[in-house]
Amino acid sequence: MKNKFRGKMILLVLFVIAMFFAVSAIVMGLWNNILPDILGVKAISFWQAMGILVLSKILFGGFHGKGGFGRNKFRRIKEERMRGMTDEQKEKLKEVWKQRCERGFFRDKF
Repeated sequence: MKNKFRGKMILLVLFVIAMFFAVSAIVMGLWNNILPDILGVKAISFWQAMGILVLSKILFGGFHGKGGFGRNKFRRIKEERMRGMTDEQKEKLKEVWKQRCERGFFRDKF
């Protein structure tokens, strides 16, 4: 039983690695075939494409899976907290956030 699970786990890890290399190759191909003609940038190597892929994942996607802290989870937590508030508390919270957004969130702290 453990050997069967271990074999599936190894195959899964190999599949994820292969997909990462395949997506990096796709990024490289798209970059080299589209962007030099449109923007006049230089062609990139495979390893540069892999770096761009990792950087974009860090900046725009994060490294969370299904259980990660995404927008839906944040929205659900916010709604749960708001559900326990009275109308006066909700209005006060909205006013505080409105003031923070108008003058800048961290300006009064520095």
